[in-house]
Amino acid sequence: MAKYIIKRIGISVLTIWIVSTLTFFLMYMVPGGPFMSEKTPSAATLEALNEKYGLDQPKLTQYKNYVEKYLHGDMGPSMKQRGRDVKDIISTGFKVSARVGGMSIFVAVMLGIPLGSIAALNRGKWIDSIIMLISTTGIAVPSFVVCTVLMLIFSVKLDLLPTYGLTSWKHYVMPVMALSFYPTAYISRLMRAGMLEVLGQDYIRTAKSKGLAMNRVLFKHALRNAVLPVVTYLGPLLAYTLTGSFVVEKIFTVPGLGNEFISSIINRDYTMIMGTTIFLAILIVTMNFLVDIIYKIVDPRITLK
Repeated sequence: MAKYIIKRIGISVLTIWIVSTLTFFLMYMVPGGPFMSEKTPSAATLEALNEKYGLDQPKLTQYKNYVEKYLHGDMGPSMKQRGRDVKDIISTGFKVSARVGGMSIFVAVMLGIPLGSIAALNRGKWIDSIIMLISTTGIAVPSFVVCTVLMLIFSVKLDLLPTYGLTSWKHYVMPVMALSFYPTAYISRLMRAGMLEVLGQDYIRTAKSKGLAMNRVLFKHALRNAVLPVVTYLGPLLAYTLTGSFVVEKIFTVPGLGNEFISSIINRDYTMIMGTTIFLAILIVTMNFLVDIIYKIVDPRITLK
């Protein structure tokens, strides 16, 4: 286990370095700049701004300086949000995204696992068909369509829920529903497939033949093994949901990290782009690493190499 953990940490560091390096150099290949707008500043002003943020230096020097500062916890100031550091912006946005994302994950797991199990236990019946229809729709329909439908029903037609901001519990309902719809559908399909495979195993038939109650067979024997694919999926799900879906946050004007990331790309805010990209890369790599460890705990038969 210790050897595997050390190996994974090394691979994780290498992955983050590759992501940050590619992002840095590709970022400068995109036409435009952080100080270009409808009203382009004068040459003298542009030169002063480039000098202030170190953009007048060679690219390799900029990259070296940025990596050294980042390793010391300095992500630099935002080039567009004057007077604010990237670290503070990420910290503020991530708290909001984590709150909305945490609720979405809870809803997705609490609905997806039971729905998948019910579909597997009723294979070929009408309830199985309905659950699979909903799951397929949830996977196939883009998130912006889900957001639009929710707003049309609950805001325009019924006038029950607000469409932007997070000032009350009502503001959380539609973003959480939109964020949890896809993972709920995906988890239910994973759970159904896993449960069907487990229910056909010899040890399940043996447990039934011994006269064990069906509830005990399901919860003690079948569910533990059937949930393994869901555990694997939780890594990228946690990273994706905790940072917030970029589209969902933009549509509902949620002041989360996803919204900040999109704004940084539109505004060519180089320091903000680098800070959020590396932060998201670290989060995704860390979540996948933790899921691998949890996978071993859930199923001790798995050997980590």
